Amino acid sequence: MKTVIKYLLAFSCLSSVSLTAGAQANYLKIENYKVYYGWAKHFPQDWMILRRFENQGRQYFLMVNPQTLQTKIDETNFYQVKTMTMDAARSFFKGTPYQRALAKAEKRSVMIQDAGIEMGMPKESGISLTADLCPSHRPLDKRIFTDIFTEFQKVEKPAPIALSITGIWMRQHPRDLEWLKQMEQKGEIYITWINHSFNHRVSKTLPLKENFLLEAGTDITYEVLETEKAMLKNGLLPSVFFRFPGLVSDQQLVKRITDFGLIPIGTDAWLAKGQQPQAGSIVLIHGNGNEPVGVADFINLLKSKTKAIAQKQWLLYDLRESVDEEFESAN
Repeated sequence: MKTVIKYLLAFSCLSSVSLTAGAQANYLKIENYKVYYGWAKHFPQDWMILRRFENQGRQYFLMVNPQTLQTKIDETNFYQVKTMTMDAARSFFKGTPYQRALAKAEKRSVMIQDAGIEMGMPKESGISLTADLCPSHRPLDKRIFTDIFTEFQKVEKPAPIALSITGIWMRQHPRDLEWLKQMEQKGEIYITWINHSFNHRVSKTLPLKENFLLEAGTDITYEVLETEKAMLKNGLLPSVFFRFPGLVSDQQLVKRITDFGLIPIGTDAWLAKGQQPQAGSIVLIHGNGNEPVGVADFINLLKSKTKAIAQKQWLLYDLRESVDEEFESAN
């Protein structure tokens, strides 16, 4: 119950921030979008600055609350600001859940596949659901979202879900994206938007160590920042999470991502591969129409939990809250 109350309070707070800071606005004329680190304070809250950009003559920050992992967009002149290097900013915010999560992801960076945070709250009965929207010619698999709403509308509304989105998918599926935004505006679901790269490059022939974002010639700065700009232009609020295409990375690439201030998110339950979720799992399915087996497995999982959901004994958790709580009291 503590977790559910905390989620509701966090969502209420974020909703008010979104309305006042324009987080749901469409920033259609972005200029000079760049990495920019530092400390920003507007009493009583300290924020870590991640990006700076201009839009229609106004200066904006993309910032993260290092205690809750919530992000927001706001005009720069509202804050007391101190510019820092990334290392200095991480030192300044040392000990916060945000910095602990970055450090944990870096410790898991030696894995070629599924580096990053892969489990949230193991003491809670429920999961954090993530769905990937990789480039695809197929339409959005809407069953995921309608079934979530049907099952959780009486006990957990809006139901949280994290969507890993690519720039190409946003470009190819404007109607599907608008449908998702409308579901959120109606209060049926609450979405955490994860950066999944812009192009999601993949080769059918290259080995993993040379594939996806490890493919020669990949411009990682473009892949990260252009996706964020596309989110903002489409009225989406970028989170501090990143999911590697194919879940493939190496130690150097993980460090490149954390140097952008982003936390790599893996999974311990990719349903289409037969991995079964445990308490606190970060579950992975694909919502782009390319993985009907994984979607069917998730729907069956929901149906098997109908009674537990009705009794609030099995819930979906906000990914930010899951990671936040996991590192809130870490050593």
